[in-house]
Amino acid sequence: MTAPVAAVTAAIVGWPLVRGVWLSLTDADESNVERRIGVNTLPATYEFVGLDNYTAILRDSDFWDRLGWTVLWTASCVAVTFSLGLGLAVLLNRAFRGRTLYRMALILPWAIPAFVSVFAWRMIFNERNGILNAVLRGQGIEGVSWLDDPVWAKVSVVAVNVWLGVPFMLIAMLGALQSIPAEQYEAAEMDGAGAWQRFRHITLPGVRPVAMTVVLLSTIWTFNMFPVIFLLTRGGPAGSTDILVTEAFRLAFVSSPRDFAGSAAWGVLILLLLVLFAIAYRRALRRRGEVW
Repeated sequence: MTAPVAAVTAAIVGWPLVRGVWLSLTDADESNVERRIGVNTLPATYEFVGLDNYTAILRDSDFWDRLGWTVLWTASCVAVTFSLGLGLAVLLNRAFRGRTLYRMALILPWAIPAFVSVFAWRMIFNERNGILNAVLRGQGIEGVSWLDDPVWAKVSVVAVNVWLGVPFMLIAMLGALQSIPAEQYEAAEMDGAGAWQRFRHITLPGVRPVAMTVVLLSTIWTFNMFPVIFLLTRGGPAGSTDILVTEAFRLAFVSSPRDFAGSAAWGVLILLLLVLFAIAYRRALRRRGEVW
């Protein structure tokens, strides 16, 4: 019964993964892989080099710079996204006029394709003609180089990724809140519990199982969030917003000659980092008695 699913999974996931790991152990690049020139086919001449690519990456200061920014970027995005998503979910879980309209408006960023949203934000952040700088100038404040200054570029990519990620977190948290029995809030209110006490002792424990899962998923997605970085800043200025996955892309498709082995090694390291994080995350949940 599971054979068809296993076969499809092996073909779609397993083979590319095995191929990537193999390439990471070679010196394959644009000049020595199998390729066609006219009607002639030149055979591959790359060789097995073992762990040389990994050694070179780990000795490269750029890797550690990219890793530090990737971790900071992921932690910032997930923390802000979760806080906003939970806060908005608490507000929208109450009955008030126009609640359905607000819910639809807040889900819109999730419904729009990511690349369309990023291009729109790129226009908003434009230094000369962007809406943000136009508003600032209207208040007598000098415009900001949103995408050309390293610090502001990092702020910009975090802001855009949060804008894209809040709808998912909102929907997940809203579903978790609606699964909490209303009788618990009524009983707590009758016992004199305030709003903060009800939130701390009923809301947070009630949404914790869902929150633990969506935080893990959001962390994995954000760690590999290629479109926002590449389309908004292309890793600039001067590589200041490059994360691990954009660096792997650059090696495989932008550098000359294209370094397929190096890119594959970066990809394997990204996979290992996420696997280690998932294992540590699961163990932490088990120690706290959470079921996952």
